[in-house]
Amino acid sequence: MLWVAIIGLVMTVVAVAVAGRRALFLFKLATVGPPAPERVQYAKDNAGAEIKTQLVEVLGQKKLLKWTPSGVAHFFVMWAFFILLTVYIEAYGAIIQGAITGRPNFHIPLIGQWPVLGFLQDFIAVACLLGLVAFAVIRLRESPAKLGRGSRFSGSHLGGAWLVLFMIFNIIWTLFLARGAAAANGNLPYSSGAFVSIPLGQVLPASGLLEEIALLLHIGFMLVFLIIVVNSKHLHIFTAPLNVLFSRRPDGMGAVPEMRVDGKPVDFEDEDLDPERLGRGKIGDTTWKGFLDFYSCTECGRCQSQCPAWNTDKPLSPKMLIIDQRDHAFAVAPYLMAAANGGNGHEDTDVLALLNKPLVGEEGVIHPDVLWSCTNCGACVEQCPVDIEHIDHIIDMRRYQVMVESSFPSEAGVMVKNLENKGNPWGMSEMKRADWIAELDFEVELVEEKMPADAEYLFWVGCAGALEDRAKKTTKAVAELLHIAGVKFAVLGPMEACTGDPARRLGMEYLFNMLAQQNIETLNEAGVKKIVATCPHCFNTLANEYPQLGGMFEVVHHTQLLARLVDEGKLTPITPIEEKITYHDPCFLGRHNKVYSQPRDIMSKVPGVQTQEMHRHKDRGFCCGAGGARMWMEERIGKRINTERVDEALTTDPDTVSTACPFCMVMLGDAINEKKNSGEAKESLEVVDVAQLLIKSVKTPV
Repeated sequence: MLWVAIIGLVMTVVAVAVAGRRALFLFKLATVGPPAPERVQYAKDNAGAEIKTQLVEVLGQKKLLKWTPSGVAHFFVMWAFFILLTVYIEAYGAIIQGAITGRPNFHIPLIGQWPVLGFLQDFIAVACLLGLVAFAVIRLRESPAKLGRGSRFSGSHLGGAWLVLFMIFNIIWTLFLARGAAAANGNLPYSSGAFVSIPLGQVLPASGLLEEIALLLHIGFMLVFLIIVVNSKHLHIFTAPLNVLFSRRPDGMGAVPEMRVDGKPVDFEDEDLDPERLGRGKIGDTTWKGFLDFYSCTECGRCQSQCPAWNTDKPLSPKMLIIDQRDHAFAVAPYLMAAANGGNGHEDTDVLALLNKPLVGEEGVIHPDVLWSCTNCGACVEQCPVDIEHIDHIIDMRRYQVMVESSFPSEAGVMVKNLENKGNPWGMSEMKRADWIAELDFEVELVEEKMPADAEYLFWVGCAGALEDRAKKTTKAVAELLHIAGVKFAVLGPMEACTGDPARRLGMEYLFNMLAQQNIETLNEAGVKKIVATCPHCFNTLANEYPQLGGMFEVVHHTQLLARLVDEGKLTPITPIEEKITYHDPCFLGRHNKVYSQPRDIMSKVPGVQTQEMHRHKDRGFCCGAGGARMWMEERIGKRINTERVDEALTTDPDTVSTACPFCMVMLGDAINEKKNSGEAKESLEVVDVAQLLIKSVKTPV
């Protein structure tokens, strides 16, 4: 048995050395870019929440189990790695004890002969085998060769996935061979419980050589697998828990991270600020958290399958966005690390060109059409089982393109100028912001210097709510409902400016800062504490992004406030609305802020309403196409996203499509009008805000 111990230990030392060298390389590569101290600090400040997240997301596999078949398979395969560590303790113990005593009958102290452990080891190994079968079936059924871009594995490195499945299979069958041979020789620690290994030992010959070979095979396959893992996309086995630990909470959405240089928030008034360091222009500008995203991507394609851009034949695949950056990073890694250590990396001009290859460009790592196809809807982040933050990558690259390269869709330039000159994307006079008030039959107070003493809320009307005709209907409905409920509120009118959301999502961080600081100063001077907003983009910016600049306010969306007023009996829907209604979840209200129930609660209280959910709803809701500043960019590639969403809505045969966002109303309304013109939708079909449904029911018809 001595020879077995020598071979086993030599294999282990070599494999661990090779894997360790790779791990050191990965660490050095990940740290060539700027630091991300805010991620570490957040994890420290929220240690309790992070522990819970590790238990729920990593050990509990919460996100993976949303997709039941593949989620269950992955759950068992993952837990096999944890539980079968005890088998490896037994295996190494057996070869060492066998070398010393000649009898490889080692067992783990205290628990090593417990039948429950023997049962659990065999059970999880069998479950792992079944999981491998499930994975193979899923990959064959959803093969890119069969489904093309309809496959979530389209673009993935397929060969590596099959190799890993094959290696795990080898680990499991050699495990049973080794345990069966041990049982045949009387060396298995368990006299009962191991419901596969013990019967297998009854049919295998009692051979010491067979047990020794089986032990070496089992350990050998495990060590080869370790080397494969650290050199493949299955590196996520080690990096995913770290990526989850350092991801943003609650779920990687909500606020866009502040722009940072050397780990510190950018001060745009700093005369020494190097503009070339704004955003990400080269792979070397990626923080270690960005590299963790690269390392953690499993290429499962869940993000791709949910992406509205990819589903409407646009070039953006969130998965490929990460993979392409990772592949490029590995291609230039030696030179990148050399440059980070003070050298030029390489004198060869071809190598330098590769090292300085732009992240975005016609000849870059990421094509501009990929970058500008994103609506920031968050479907990719929501579905990613390892918490990769695709939107953060896109925003950082957009920042560089906009502020350094001045390269972005021309239509967005008009929006930027309007924000700079007029404080709204349409370029209309600020004096028009209060015009809607004249259409009401009651007084709405305007803030002059200070909030009125009796006003509980500032009603943040927003650019669309004040200036866009369809959105103004929502504004008036909300104002009237608050008036009926006795909730005192005031509006800023001409003093209100765009929150800066379109600028920030475009990548124009400087303009966002300017608008945000202007609004925060106005709100603070007026003594505003509580805000109600009808636009989810305004709501998200005020609630989640203004705190980055010191703007601390209590912000609610109008559906949240109205749902509470209905529950409290201050608003009572009376008039029946006999309509079949399907609700569209705005991305920045739903996925970004988890407001799913309140709009539905309001509709459920309106008598006569029949609600019918679309196939894709709540956390899998499909975007309208307006987010990420796409509202002001023309959609020239593939099918229009709003058309795709309306096609889905029409499958429910609705009388009305409801939503809770002015952008969604515009996008869905435009698509519905096109459908009416082509005869594909009934003439009576319209898009309304939930507030419009509520006011229609609350007010008794004359």
